Formats: sequence, structure tokens, C-alpha cells
Amino acid sequence: MGDRTGIFAGDDPFAIARNWLAEAAKSEPNDPNAIALATADAEGLPDVRMVLLKEIEGAGQDGAFVFYTNYESAKGEQIKATGKAAFVMHWKSLRRQIRVRGHVTREDGPKADEYFASRSLQSRLGAWASAQSRPLDGRAQLVSAAAKQGLIQGANPKRPPFWGGFRILPEQIEFWSDGAFRLHDRFVWTKEPASGWKVQRLSP
Repeated sequence: MGDRTGIFAGDDPFAIARNWLAEAAKSEPNDPNAIALATADAEGLPDVRMVLLKEIEGAGQDGAFVFYTNYESAKGEQIKATGKAAFVMHWKSLRRQIRVRGHVTREDGPKADEYFASRSLQSRLGAWASAQSRPLDGRAQLVSAAAKQGLIQGANPKRPPFWGGFRILPEQIEFWSDGAFRLHDRFVWTKEPASGWKVQRLSP
């Protein structure tokens, strides 16, 4: 596409996404890797929340977007029910956003173990202590649970079996940039297994 130049240029959407994220890291005041993750329950009722994207991995048709969470949380159960998710990553400082839709697989092997081990001790104990998305009587109960897990797990807690990664394998990736007079630039990449990624400019 002849006018796909500048920040939109390139043959690999994951490379473009990594470039945009790296640029945002220089200007966003907090969490440039924050994404609004959308899922739906078994009845199709949608849900959305902010999570932190931990990796944009791979290239071409084999790339993915990876985040970590409690598998027994609401989002974990919803992903289990549908196998699908979407997210938007928006940067006010750059006036850009990336939208992704796709299928989801688990990342619960050595890579998840390695990432969990890289977290602070307090965060690892918090993962063991929190029954994420389930009712809690008060903050004191959570603090007490974390302290108890500190005694049980010790100074080097292993990754809980209910905690790990999700890998979003995109079917569509859209790159959006603000334009003058609301004439924004939008390019959507659609995965076509037989021929690779198809790129199309969209009306704003």
C-alpha cells in the first residue's frame, strides 16, 4: 500500500507494535504497556479490564502478545470458556492506539516459570495469596493471607499452578494514529493463513 509510510511502514505487524511500544516508553508517564483486555463469558456477556502486556514475541504469522494472570480469575475463566480475547493499547502522549483480536493459548511452561521468578518476592507471595476476582471480607484478610504464604512458601516461592501466561495469537491487528480534523490514519492487518497478512487502510 503506497501511502503506508512513516510510523506505519514495514512488513511485520509485530515489529511495528514493538517500535510503537518502545517509543511510548519514552513519553508515557505510567505503564506504557497497559492494555484494556476484553473477554466474554460463556453467555457472551462482555467484560474489560486493564492488564500489563509483558511481551510482544515472534514475527510474521507466528507472533503473539503475552500477559500473565491468575487462571482462576474472571478473565481466566472467560478465556477458558471461549478461547478468544481482544485488547486495545492506547497512548495519549503519542495519540496512537493498537487494537488486537485473536485466539488465546496458555503459556504455563518454563517461560512462565522464568517470568514468575523475575518478579519481586512480595509480588510472588501476593500471587499465592490472592484468590483473584473472588469475594474478600476486607484488606486485613488479604494481608494476612500474604503473610501466611510467606511462611509456607519461603524466600523463593515457585509459580502457583493456578497462575501463568496467556498468549494472544492475533487474527487482526489495527494501527491507529490521530489525524488533523479527525481524518485519522487506520491500517488493519488481517491474517490469511494461505498468503500471510493482508493490510487495508480503513476510513476513520
